[in-house]
Amino acid sequence: MAEAEEDCHSDAVRVGDDEKESPAERDLQAQLQMFRAQWMFELAPGVGSSNLDTRPCRSGRGSILKAAADTKGRQELAKEEKARELFLKAVEEEQNGALYEAIKFYRRAMQLVPDIEFKITYTRSPDGDGIGNSYIEDNEDDSKVADLLSYFQQQLTFQESVLKLCQPELETSQTHISVLPMEVLMYIFRWVVSSDLDLRSLEQLSLVCRGFYICARDPEIWRLACLKVWGRSCMKLVPYSSWREMFLERPRVRFDGVYISKTTYIRQGEQSLDGFYRAWHQVEYYRYIRFFPDGHVMMLTTPEEPQSIVPRLRTRNTRTDAILLGHYRLSQDADNQTKVFAVITKKKEDKPLDYKYRYFRRVPVQEADHSFHVGLQLCSSGHQRFNKLIWIHHSCHITYKSTGETAVSAFEIDKMYTPLFFARVRSYTAFSERPL
Repeated sequence: MAEAEEDCHSDAVRVGDDEKESPAERDLQAQLQMFRAQWMFELAPGVGSSNLDTRPCRSGRGSILKAAADTKGRQELAKEEKARELFLKAVEEEQNGALYEAIKFYRRAMQLVPDIEFKITYTRSPDGDGIGNSYIEDNEDDSKVADLLSYFQQQLTFQESVLKLCQPELETSQTHISVLPMEVLMYIFRWVVSSDLDLRSLEQLSLVCRGFYICARDPEIWRLACLKVWGRSCMKLVPYSSWREMFLERPRVRFDGVYISKTTYIRQGEQSLDGFYRAWHQVEYYRYIRFFPDGHVMMLTTPEEPQSIVPRLRTRNTRTDAILLGHYRLSQDADNQTKVFAVITKKKEDKPLDYKYRYFRRVPVQEADHSFHVGLQLCSSGHQRFNKLIWIHHSCHITYKSTGETAVSAFEIDKMYTPLFFARVRSYTAFSERPL
């Protein structure tokens, strides 16, 4: 009787405590009791788990697994959001030039989410602070960038009814280049190109801003460049779509460097006095050809290395001995092969008068002018364009001044005439004092 009274009393206490508990706590306690009962039943010997109706337990487990999956999903989303913020912060630091700080943020972002770079699908940060504005990933933006010229022209702003090609990034009390008229800017760009057709400097200038990019693509600049190279033979654009495309695609000689060939051969020497041996000599020399946009050409054959000769060929007013000067022209055959024909002569030097023998009668020497006619075929080799010249013919024309007769001596094009390959020289750009 006493034990029954104690059980009734304990049940009454549990009922009172259950009434005080919240519904969530009661559900948790019920699930815990069900799990314990299932666990004890499975541990009992000789009892299979199939004899127990586990549907209530399964429903409890399902709710627990679902809650755990939801929690894990929220953690993954939070981790990805943090990685996205770190990645965009790294982009901003990289744009500001702080590469060391950018590397740290990139590393932290990829430690959280290794493929975070491919999960960013917007061009603006969630906080709206401008981070990642230049990060373009959508297909629509890619189609806009395909034609930068038209895209930049659409981005230009109009201020006081005047077209503004560029805007100052920072406020300054000095006059900014954006206040100059369009005509003055275009004249400056022609000075950059100069009469030596320094189009490489023009392309570098176009990287400054959108407005300079538009000025560098001005059709008039490229039309004048084409006229300077090909003359009247380029009056029509067909089959090219623009003057710039014609200048880049149509075969032409290059002006920002030198065409160089190296020739090496072995020559038999004289026999020794005792007849015991005969020497053999290895002969090595270079040929240099330098073209100018106005039709002039320089040619030099010397055993000196390119490191010492190339700087002397920067201008036509060189003092290098044995240099040949002349003119060249481009010719395109029916088979679309571009050839270069040049006529070069030795630089004339004014000989001082020799007054030592002015009272003696001297034997007259028959004076003659020597000119060399050169034919070359223009080709492309490797990844560079128009960087190779192949010899076609080489002849020497001797004209006697007294009689006016001309003797022609043609050289055989053999292995001694190795192809000339182009070597670009940075110091050859932007030295002219005349605009295009």
